[in-house]
Amino acid sequence: MIEKPRKIVAFHLYNDFSGSPKVLEMSLEALVADGYDVTLFTSEGGVLDSLTRHESVHKHTIRYRFSSNPIVTVWRLLKSQTVSFFKALKHCGSGTVTYINTILPFGAAIGAKMSGSRVVYHYHENAFAKGRMYRLLAALMTRIADHVICVSDFQASHITFPHERLHVIPNALSASMASLLNPDASAAFDRKRILMVSSLKSYKGTYEFICLASGLPDCHWELIINATDDEIAQFLKQNQVDVSAIPQLKIFSRQTDVSPFYNNASLVLSLTNPDLAIETFGLTAVEAMTAGLPVIVPTVGGIADIVVDGYNGYKLDVRNLSAIGDKIREIFADRELYMRLSAGALEKSREFHPQVFSTAICNLFNAISSQQ
Repeated sequence: MIEKPRKIVAFHLYNDFSGSPKVLEMSLEALVADGYDVTLFTSEGGVLDSLTRHESVHKHTIRYRFSSNPIVTVWRLLKSQTVSFFKALKHCGSGTVTYINTILPFGAAIGAKMSGSRVVYHYHENAFAKGRMYRLLAALMTRIADHVICVSDFQASHITFPHERLHVIPNALSASMASLLNPDASAAFDRKRILMVSSLKSYKGTYEFICLASGLPDCHWELIINATDDEIAQFLKQNQVDVSAIPQLKIFSRQTDVSPFYNNASLVLSLTNPDLAIETFGLTAVEAMTAGLPVIVPTVGGIADIVVDGYNGYKLDVRNLSAIGDKIREIFADRELYMRLSAGALEKSREFHPQVFSTAICNLFNAISSQQ
C-alpha cells in the first residue's frame, strides 16, 4: 500500500465561483476522501470556503481581490505573493506535496521549492495567448514545477515541459453540481432561452452577448456575470447599454448556484474573442452539456476540442455575430435538430464525469507521494 504524505499544502489566489477554484475544490474533495490532510491558503468569499466542513482541511486566509486600477491590482498581487512565499516556507517541506492552482501563486511556488517540497501546478491558463506577465509566470512554472497538470491537449501543446511529468486531466463537474442538473430536451426547446455565464473581462464577449440579445427579440436571454451589481452597472454605463430597451434580456450578478439557470435554459453560449484570449477548456460548456443543452463555443482552444459541429453544438467566431444569430435561429426552428444536439451534448458530457476526474487526480498524487 502506498504511504501518503501527512499533508498537501494548496495555494489559490482569488477564491470566487469561477472555473479554476471549482476545479480545485473537486481535486481537494477527492484527495480528502482518499485520506490526505490538506492545508489550504486562499482568499475569502468563494467556492473553496465550503471545504472547511472537512476536519482534515485547514483553511487560512490570504487577502486578495481585483481592482479597477491596474496599479492597485499589481500591488495587491505582489503583497499576497510575499505573504504566500513565507507561508510556503513555514508549512511546506520534504514531507509535503505543494499544489499550486493557476500560475498566479508564484510566491508560494518559490517558497515551496526552497523548502524541499514537491510542487504540482494545476495550469488553467493559456499564458502564451496573454500578456508578458503571464508568459513570465508560465516560464517560472516550467522551471519550478515537478509536475504540471494541463486541462486539455490544446493547452499542453503550448508549453515546453518534460513529457513524463506533464499530465492532461480534463476538468469535470462536481458530483454535487451534476446531481442538480435535470435534462429535459423537449421542455428546453420550447423555452427558447439562451444563457451565458461570463465575467466583465473584455475578451469574454459579454458586450457581444448583449448585442445578440438585442437583435433576437423572439428569444429569452439570461446573462450571469461574475461581478457585483455596482460593477455591472458601471460596465453597462461605460458601454452605453440601456437594458430597459432590451426587455428580452435579464442580467444577473455573481451566483453561488447556477444550476437553476441551466435547468431553465435551452442553449448556452461562450463568446471568447480569439484576438484577445483563447479558452483552455470551458467548464460552462461541460455544465451545459450535462444539463442536455447544446452549446455554441469559439472555434479555437480547449473548449473547441469538446464540441463537434452538428453533434453537440457548433463552433463559431464571436467576430461574426450575424453567423451566430443565424445559427441560433436555425436551431430553434428545427425541433428534430435540437433533439439531436441535446442527445449529443448528454453523450459527450459523460467523458467529463466527476469520478473520472477524481480517480485521475488521486492516481497522480499517490504516484508523486510514493516517490518521496
